[in-house]
Amino acid sequence: MLPPDDFDPPIGIPQDLEPGLRRIVADNPSPMTYRGTNTYLVGTQGLAVIDPGPASKAHLAAILAAVGPDQHISHIIVTHTHLDHSPLSRDLAQVCDAPVYGFGGPAAGRSPIMETLAENGDIGGGEGIDLEFVPDHCVSDAEMIDGDGWSLQAIHTPGHIGNHLSFAWNDVCFTADHVMGWASSLVSPPDGDLTAFMASCDRLQRDAWRVFYPGHGAPVTDPAARMAWLVNHRRSREAAILEALAAGPATAHALAAQIYTETPPALLGAAMRNVLAHLVDLTGKNQISPIGPLVKSATFKLI
Repeated sequence: MLPPDDFDPPIGIPQDLEPGLRRIVADNPSPMTYRGTNTYLVGTQGLAVIDPGPASKAHLAAILAAVGPDQHISHIIVTHTHLDHSPLSRDLAQVCDAPVYGFGGPAAGRSPIMETLAENGDIGGGEGIDLEFVPDHCVSDAEMIDGDGWSLQAIHTPGHIGNHLSFAWNDVCFTADHVMGWASSLVSPPDGDLTAFMASCDRLQRDAWRVFYPGHGAPVTDPAARMAWLVNHRRSREAAILEALAAGPATAHALAAQIYTETPPALLGAAMRNVLAHLVDLTGKNQISPIGPLVKSATFKLI
């Protein structure tokens, strides 16, 4: 968690970010969503709506009010199937008669180990999943989505959830919940996968981005520095976990309490899930092992 910034936009009011791009912040602030979900409108006539947001009548009205008399919504694009990003796509599609684009349903993109954990292990998780989401068009990695004067290229960035997509718009990237400026992303198994998360970070680091537009919070104006911080942050957490386990076996809950000493109480549950993601990743790398079945309450030890 980073210190609070000065990001405090008006809720439900479209703001110009650059030519052909506006942002509307939804009315769903929380410790996990910051000021609310960022909905982006790309284009000047035929518009793409990226992340319609939660099931909110007020936010639906705000999106529709942002569409001018000479404009229309041609594409509805969902980055991932959490309840703060995808549910409003259904109502918006019905009103606008526009297709919904997304990677797939709630379990799409899961790695085999996470699928096994979901089926066989008491691993928990399932934070705010939109179980009803079904896109009209399943978007594949690197696919181009072309509209009226704009093009978006999909980048499959699993980690926060298996079906997570980022989108390249020239030298801009819409990073949704993979990279944000106000906080690091929650990675909670079996939907969250730290091994995949780090691979997605590596992929985003290959390009020279001008700016990241995240799913929550302000634009990230130095993407390279933010990516370096994010990767180093995860590696430092891993090192802290291994150091703690060197003193003896421990559970994810105990490790989170020991390591996340400055985390607000409202976010300690998320911190525990992040630690669990590290423990699953370290188990896959044969550096640690659970004592007994791999479940959320398991005690882990060094190998």
